[in-house]
Amino acid sequence: MKAPSTRTPRKTAVWPRKVSFGRAEVTVYRRHRADGSFGFEVANYASGKRRLESFPTEATALDRASQLARQTSERDVVAATMTNGQAADYASAVQALAPFNVTLPDTAGTVAACLKLVGDLPNLHAAAKFYAARHKKTERKRVAEVVTELLKVKADRKASPRYLDDLRSRLTRFGEAFAKDAGDVTTAEVQAWLDSQRLSVQSYVNNRRVAHLLFEFAVARAYATDNPVAATENLKAGSRDIAVFSPGEIRKLLATASPDFLPCLALGAFAGMRSAEIERLEWSDLRLGERCIVVGASKAKTASRRVIPLADNLALWLAPYASRTGLVWAGTHEAFYGAQQAAGEAAGVKWKANALRHSYASYRVALTNDAGRVAGELGNSAVVVHRHYRELVKLADAERWFSVRPGAADNVIAMPVAASA
Repeated sequence: MKAPSTRTPRKTAVWPRKVSFGRAEVTVYRRHRADGSFGFEVANYASGKRRLESFPTEATALDRASQLARQTSERDVVAATMTNGQAADYASAVQALAPFNVTLPDTAGTVAACLKLVGDLPNLHAAAKFYAARHKKTERKRVAEVVTELLKVKADRKASPRYLDDLRSRLTRFGEAFAKDAGDVTTAEVQAWLDSQRLSVQSYVNNRRVAHLLFEFAVARAYATDNPVAATENLKAGSRDIAVFSPGEIRKLLATASPDFLPCLALGAFAGMRSAEIERLEWSDLRLGERCIVVGASKAKTASRRVIPLADNLALWLAPYASRTGLVWAGTHEAFYGAQQAAGEAAGVKWKANALRHSYASYRVALTNDAGRVAGELGNSAVVVHRHYRELVKLADAERWFSVRPGAADNVIAMPVAASA
């Protein structure tokens, strides 16, 4: 007869099982699978709602249940010891999250995971803004099409012809270089394009400025999510030496200028008018009898009316044109600058940018010793005139400058010059 066994019978596990830690308790379930094996599920209430987590083995399920029980117990301890202020913070956080239908624990877990990636809350916020911008709905439109639309809007808003020509020239080249949708242009591509042009600092600044304008326009109309030009290198144009023509040079230029361009040349040299103002000027604005030039607000760069005294020698250069009507310069903007270069080449004088206006300002300040008065004639501030044009030329050269007249030799000074001052 076989002796009875002394081994304690193995206790059969009862399902579902409870795993406890402190006063917290987590339930583990065993489920039959279709293939006849068992799977295990753990009830997770950490977010406030029941969520079942699946595990392939009993051991992994029990480990997870132990972890949850411990976390729940620790959380309950913290909750039991919360101060009124901490409880208020909790309530405020829950209230802030309510519109998004997410729980505080889930949110805290997500934020913690994101902080591991980006480091701190400001970076997390910046990353979210970047994501939102990149995923904002935009309309696909080619860069060249945006350029065309921008130019039309500017023209409809009565932008000056010179400004439109400048925009058209610079942005047409930009559109040709970027044969793609505006929303796909990157900062690196714009920077590479600017660098490849091998521009002077001033030209770089000008091209960057109009490109920035283009993408501000594109963003406002949802053709792009952001402005890629904003983060490109922003150079600062330094102060440049003021270039002036000598009395001998202006005489050569006047002698070789075409009959249609000669009045424009004289107005720049002896009235200090900007090229854009001359292009908009009409013969009726030249009051030869009243010995003045009226630059209307619609023709001045600063949109402010001003009156320029008509120097004696300028009156003589303009006298042959007294019967003309219409625009002083009837050609195009490009033809105007072509005439400048042609006069310089014919005279053997290197053309200097803005030198006519600089010359007038410099010689006029030397002649009158009155920066405020000259500023009014130029449409500038007295501070600018004093800073850039004071003591730049000698009084004797100023007298020679305003004595350059048809048929007069360079060394002849018609007196009294002060009568036109």
